[in-house]
Amino acid sequence: MFFGRDELLDDLLALFGKRTSSLVTCRGRRRVGKSTLIETFARRADARFIRIEGLRPAEKLDNAAELAHFAAQLAAQTGCEATPPSNWLNAFLRLDRELGGTRRTVVLLDEISWMAHYDPSFAGTLKTAWDGNLKKHPRLVLVLCGSVSTWIRDHIVDDGTFYGRRSLDIVVPELPLPECAKFWGSAAGRVDRREIVDVLSVTGGVPRYLEEIDPGATAEENLRRLCFRPKGVLREDFDEMFSDVITRQPTFTGRTLRLLADGPRSAAEIAEAIGMERGGRVSDALDQLVEAGLASADEGANPATGKAAREKRYRIRDNYARFYLKYIEPAKVAIDGGTFPFGGLDRLDGWESVMGLAFENLVVNNWPQLLKPLHLDAAQVVSAAPWRRAGSRKTVPAKGGRKGVRGKTEKVVQDRKGVQVDLLLQTRRSVCVVEVKRQREIGREVIDEVAEKVRRIPIRDGMSVRTALVYEGTLAPVVEADGYFDAIVPFRQLLGL
Repeated sequence: MFFGRDELLDDLLALFGKRTSSLVTCRGRRRVGKSTLIETFARRADARFIRIEGLRPAEKLDNAAELAHFAAQLAAQTGCEATPPSNWLNAFLRLDRELGGTRRTVVLLDEISWMAHYDPSFAGTLKTAWDGNLKKHPRLVLVLCGSVSTWIRDHIVDDGTFYGRRSLDIVVPELPLPECAKFWGSAAGRVDRREIVDVLSVTGGVPRYLEEIDPGATAEENLRRLCFRPKGVLREDFDEMFSDVITRQPTFTGRTLRLLADGPRSAAEIAEAIGMERGGRVSDALDQLVEAGLASADEGANPATGKAAREKRYRIRDNYARFYLKYIEPAKVAIDGGTFPFGGLDRLDGWESVMGLAFENLVVNNWPQLLKPLHLDAAQVVSAAPWRRAGSRKTVPAKGGRKGVRGKTEKVVQDRKGVQVDLLLQTRRSVCVVEVKRQREIGREVIDEVAEKVRRIPIRDGMSVRTALVYEGTLAPVVEADGYFDAIVPFRQLLGL
């Protein structure tokens, strides 16, 4: 069940058009299909494929265990000796000896941060082996892959040691919505869209989770089986995923993520909630969450100035992580004991509001799919992000400068009302206010809501304002008939149904 990724595959396949070897880094959220992408690439390129995966670090393991694991995998796939090498340079030289000939070859070093876990000189040793030996194989594509994106970024991508050596850096995203719908197969056209929306609001576009969907079962049955039963895939995956991708201060970083479960916050608001100064640990925790694909730093432009917003706001980007923290984690004991009283999705506390936020997250994460119905081109967009301005109260001098009883200029209080936009798409000449709505019935009140938001948004001179509605539910005819929205996009259109 391999869907999508055509653009990434094209980039990879183009590497064999070169006359030299290629070093590739591949990063992305756990379960997003990085290894499957590289394996599919090798198959479509008709290349020899060697995959060696790091051994998950554990208390009683050490560097010798990692080296032995490397040797055993290489031997199983090539027939070479299986004796554990004494160090990583010897391990890479053994790999080098197995790469002779002129056949196209793809070597995947998977979960590379696990291989490097016990040896701080690992990255430098790999660079030595690449420069001295591995890169001399002109038909070789060596892929360094892993879920701990921060390790790859810090030791390979941003480290000067590998400067000028990488041919490609791939960050594998979640699948776009039309590819997600394909997991329902021919049933996608028969299943009520709300069921697909409910499942995707929990799984996002993570292929490994979507593979577990039974198209013949209801959304409630699928989510009950995956989330609310002992050993369910989504009941168990969060802790394993989080421990794999968050390697620094995991307890503190987990606390930071939980503070985002009810909505976006700035770094300053997170620091205040924790009771510590902004920066340092808070910044490091947020950086890890963003790099792991669990959170997003929304830094859209200020429509009043066109310049970058002064303060980033962080939100949980990963739909599964939010659902887990809201519904699964608090009920873990009951779920594992088989006593959780699952009576249906709509009986979960605050289900509609939580799913409304999850639906909004799906749309924001897939904003490029809105460009066509909004008659925009990607090259035109200079900013695409949720946007918020807090309300405030301030005092200004009274008109005429009247004097008070103490001889001071009188003051009057002015209120600036806050505004929150689900998605603000900006070009150099226009802003598009996108309202995202998931309700069973959507009436004319949505026009009034958006019109009020437009009035509150500070927009610089010379800018056009357009409006759009992305919805799931039953839309009252008056909403379309009114003509207020420049574009109305049903969610089924984004699903390609």
